[in-house]
Parts: sequence; C-alpha cells; structure tokens
Amino acid sequence: MESRLNTLAALLPDEADAALIISQTNRRYLTEFVSSLGYLFVTKEGSFLLADSRYEEAAKKQAKGCSVILFSKLADTIKQLITEHKLKRILLECSAFTLTEAERIESIFNQAGAESVRSKTLDKLICDMRIIKTSSEIAKIRRAQHITEDSFNRTIKLIREGVTERELALDLEFRMRASGAESVSFDLIVLTGSKTSMPHGVPDDTRVKSGDFILFDIGATFEGYHSDMTRTVALGKVSSSQKRIYNTVLNAQLEALSAVREGVSCAEIDKAARSYIDNAGYQGLFGHSTGHGVGMDIHEAPSVSPNNEFILQSGMVITVEPGIYVPGKCGVRIEDMAVVTSDGCINLASLPKELIEL
Repeated sequence: MESRLNTLAALLPDEADAALIISQTNRRYLTEFVSSLGYLFVTKEGSFLLADSRYEEAAKKQAKGCSVILFSKLADTIKQLITEHKLKRILLECSAFTLTEAERIESIFNQAGAESVRSKTLDKLICDMRIIKTSSEIAKIRRAQHITEDSFNRTIKLIREGVTERELALDLEFRMRASGAESVSFDLIVLTGSKTSMPHGVPDDTRVKSGDFILFDIGATFEGYHSDMTRTVALGKVSSSQKRIYNTVLNAQLEALSAVREGVSCAEIDKAARSYIDNAGYQGLFGHSTGHGVGMDIHEAPSVSPNNEFILQSGMVITVEPGIYVPGKCGVRIEDMAVVTSDGCINLASLPKELIEL
C-alpha cells in the first residue's frame, strides 16, 4: 500500500516542489508518529521529519514513510534541507501557522533562496485525503465507540438523586482511560435538569433530581481516532411534554439517518432532521448543525449544516445529532456516528435510543 506521504507528494501542484506540515494531527496522520513538536517536509523526491533530541529515538523507530533528521538549530537544518534538495517554492499549512510563526519560517526560507506559499492548497489536499476513511481508520473509530458505550453503560448505574454532573463526568473519564482510551475526545458534557437546555454546558456540582433528564455528550480516542455520542436518559418518570420532546428528537434523528448515503448533500441530511422538528412545533429550538465529520479531530469536514451543499461520498464518517432545547426547562440530544455507504450508512453506535427512565 502506498504511504500517505507518497500520496501527498504526488498531489503537490506543479508550481510547488515541497510542503511543510507542522500541525500535530496532520503529522500523525501522515507518519503515524505522535509528537508535540516536529516539522515535516514533503518533497517530490522524499519526505523528512525534523525532530529535536526529545523525539529522535522514538521517531526513528515509529515514523513511517520518511527520513528522520535531528536538529538543534532549526534554521540551520531547514536551510541545509532546502539547499540539498534545491527547493524553490514550499507550501505552508494556512490553518496551522500563526502569522508570527509563518513570518519566521518565511525568513528562514528566503535566506536559503526559497519562497513560501501561504494558501489553502495544502490544507485542502490533506483534508481531501483525511475525509475518506480506510477500513483501518473505521476500525479504530469503532473501537473508540465501543470504549465509550461500555463506559456509559457502567456510569449510568451510578445515577441516583443527589449525584452531581461532575461526579458522573469524572467516572466516565476514568472508565474510558481504564478501558484503553488515549484520552477523552473533548471535555465531557454531562448535564442535568434545566441545564440540559444548553447544548455545550459545563458539568459542575448540580445534583440530579427525580424527573430530570441527564444529557451525556461523550467520546473517547483510540490510537488517534475519536468517537462522539450523545444519549439523554431520565431519572424516574418524566412528564408527557418531556417525553414528546424526546420522541420528536429520536424520530428526527432516524429520519436524518435514513437519508444518509453517497450522493446526498449535507444540507439534505440537515433538512431531514430540522424539518421534522419544525413540523412538530419546535421551530427555533434546534439551533446547531445536524452533524459533522469525525476522525483524528473531533470536528472534521464535512459540516452537516443547512447551507452546506457538499456531496457525501462512501467512506466518510459523520455524526447525526439533532436536538431540542427549551431555555430554562430542558433539552434533549441524540447522536450517533455513521459511515456513509453507496446505499445508506453503517451506524457505529449500538446502544438503544428509546428513552431510558432509570
């Protein structure tokens, strides 16, 4: 199988003879090596990972598809690389460089007789590679999802009157890490009572009460790949209005999932969920997008939003997560990850979605 670095090198435009990647996620994607710092030069002749002494031994053992070069003075090493390989025009990641960092790198390039190119070209090339997941990548996302579900099933057994949002969130994170997660995918969202109306609220010492919804927006990472799942449960019986909200969100999500397939636009998926919620009488109470891509970042392309006409392709992994949020009262969100296929989708979540009243 051709290495990702070779694939990227072949995609470089004729007007550039190299690319410099510094973002941690893209470096890991291209080399499978994890480090907080590194400079990855991709040329049409070969690729070179510049690492300092902290990472030299590990990089030489683990980095794939590239030569590892140790540097002590970054500027001198970059100049030597440019001279030896006669590099003239080098693409930079727009999204990874601050203005100050870009200007510093450009100054080093200029001293060696090379020119930097700051455009979205490189970012788009890598995004287009990452947006379609291989079977190996999907297997890692599936494993992250399994860790998330198993931890969730254990943590909800702790739900009782008086337990706090913070206690539930900490228990979840402990269980995920103990089950093999590298980390959590994001700061876990565990909310109860009226706080469930805030889509990205922060867990605190608010205590669960009988009749409350408890919303869990959670995920784990496994070998660099994320999971993302939301479930809303209740402690005891909920009111008829709460149950109607829940069932509306559930049906909206099922409508959107049934619309997912290759050749369909992101806007169509969003419309399937949003129109169901609006037609049920909850107009204006679903404010965020219906979903987003997931992979080595928790939020990746494509955005499953009302105005995004991007066409889905097989192998993309997206979330489907509609919600209804009644300010000051309650909120419900249900979220699964789905792999796009030619004739539908594969749902990576296996937990039931009918309302659980504990």
